[in-house]
Amino acid sequence: MTVPSPGPATERADAARNRARLLEAAARLVAERGAGQVTMQAVAEAAGVGKGTLFRRFGDRDGLLLALLDEAEEAFQEAYTSGPPPLGPGVSAADRLAAFGCALLDRATCTTDRGMALVRHVDCERRSASRIHHAFHGHVTALLREAGGGGDPEMLAFALLAFADIDLWDRLMRDRGIPADRIRATWLDLVGRMTGTEVDAPAC
Repeated sequence: MTVPSPGPATERADAARNRARLLEAAARLVAERGAGQVTMQAVAEAAGVGKGTLFRRFGDRDGLLLALLDEAEEAFQEAYTSGPPPLGPGVSAADRLAAFGCALLDRATCTTDRGMALVRHVDCERRSASRIHHAFHGHVTALLREAGGGGDPEMLAFALLAFADIDLWDRLMRDRGIPADRIRATWLDLVGRMTGTEVDAPAC
């Protein structure tokens, strides 16, 4: 008698379980050692699979870290899309933009933020092409358009997010000695200029 092969639904379920197991092993190692010390070989050994399986699933180390970052960023994405104001809906678009940048800066200066710890170890080009960056750009574009300050909202969103790059902030604070409060004030100034409104610091 011929044994039927697993159907697509079974294969998808197995693939999802395997992916979750790999990400769980990777997250555990990142928590123990830090993202900079985690290798594909170590993750494969911790998950009990061959290294080739890991590469086929995620492509490379950056791909694995981006997958972990997707999970780590879910709470923040929910906060800025549907959470309480000023980060979420319920205040003006300008105030939400102000809060968005301030929240990113607070996370960048928090030593225990898992998402920011991961993003620092992903290649800049890969990071800018990631789902998370696209979501950030879509959010900022929509708020700039809603604020109605003029100009090209899509291109202005690129400009705002270029200033919000974590590598830039790290260099400014570490190498130039610029305090986070000055960076925060500049974000608020940029938002005010792009939206044509006066944005107060308490919006953060």
